[in-house]
Amino acid sequence: MDLPEQHAQLRSDITAALRDFLTQRRFELKQIGDELAPVMDELERFVLDGGKRLRPIFAYWGWRGAGGSDSPTNDSEHRAAITAAASLEFIQACGLIHDDVMDGSLTRRGRPAVHRHFAALHHTQVGHGDGDAHGVALAILLGDFALAWADDLLRGSGFPPERLQHAWPVFERMRTELFAGQYLDLASQAYGEPNVARARRVAVFKSAKYTVERPLQLGAALGDGSPALMHAYSDYGLPLGEAFQLRDDVLSVFGNPDLTGKPAGDDLREGKRTVLVAMTLERANPAQSALLQQGLGSAELSEEDLDRLRNIIVETGALAELETMISHLAERSLAALTKAADTGTVTADAAEALVQLANAATSRVR
Repeated sequence: MDLPEQHAQLRSDITAALRDFLTQRRFELKQIGDELAPVMDELERFVLDGGKRLRPIFAYWGWRGAGGSDSPTNDSEHRAAITAAASLEFIQACGLIHDDVMDGSLTRRGRPAVHRHFAALHHTQVGHGDGDAHGVALAILLGDFALAWADDLLRGSGFPPERLQHAWPVFERMRTELFAGQYLDLASQAYGEPNVARARRVAVFKSAKYTVERPLQLGAALGDGSPALMHAYSDYGLPLGEAFQLRDDVLSVFGNPDLTGKPAGDDLREGKRTVLVAMTLERANPAQSALLQQGLGSAELSEEDLDRLRNIIVETGALAELETMISHLAERSLAALTKAADTGTVTADAAEALVQLANAATSRVR
């Protein structure tokens, strides 16, 4: 089986582990009350029907890089590794659901955001009170369920207690960094002047670490990986995670909604102080700067307005410079991986897979 087929099978296995876990939780919630059925329906839809399973796949290869095997003689640990990796999808679900509430986003993955879904359901069922507030409240609750169930799935993955004890500090650090990064993002929008260094710090803590570095280290810890491997995963994972987020920032402005699942320009409508925006403002002339500052954070931006702002981003050279930064970060990441493979710090099969994942994460089309 070649790597693309292997990753397709891995995504299928991760989804199956999530489905089995959610089936158990649906049964438990049904014992509490039938009213909880819509909560499970929406959480199952959100977790099972979308996403590239990128974080679990990095965690899986982090485990393989530490010497984990998919051989039939290692079947129980292999299944444990897939289940433990799947727990990261619940962290991702929590982050996205709550992020959409904080940003007031209307859609996610081509469908109504969770809070908008429940607001519409409230309206359809002629519920009491404010439907929008009800939608926000239920979205917060779904995110809380997801956060708690991430812990449950990891603990019940099948790894022995000593392996879990080794992995747990990585998991805890990842959660703290993610939520701290979310705060930095909110604070930057509310109080901070656009600044490339500040925007990059937000990208690192809100996305880069929990997308690549920490999942890899979680897998390594579950595989009883060496300190040298943990260090190598940082050298590979941090620049790659940042490059992944910068690519995401480009797609949020210039991407095809049919591919991204969100309307292009949402970052501009929401006033996100991304690295792309900060770079543009550093290079803009006074007229360009005034126009961009006026448009940032305006939910009423038309497509014509967005095209005007996109032109400024291109004309200032910010888009080209960001593309160069993405390329340099990817090169740093791959150089670190090559060094780790050459010294035998990471297994050869994991190194091959991580090269492919790096290319996929940084060269996504618009």
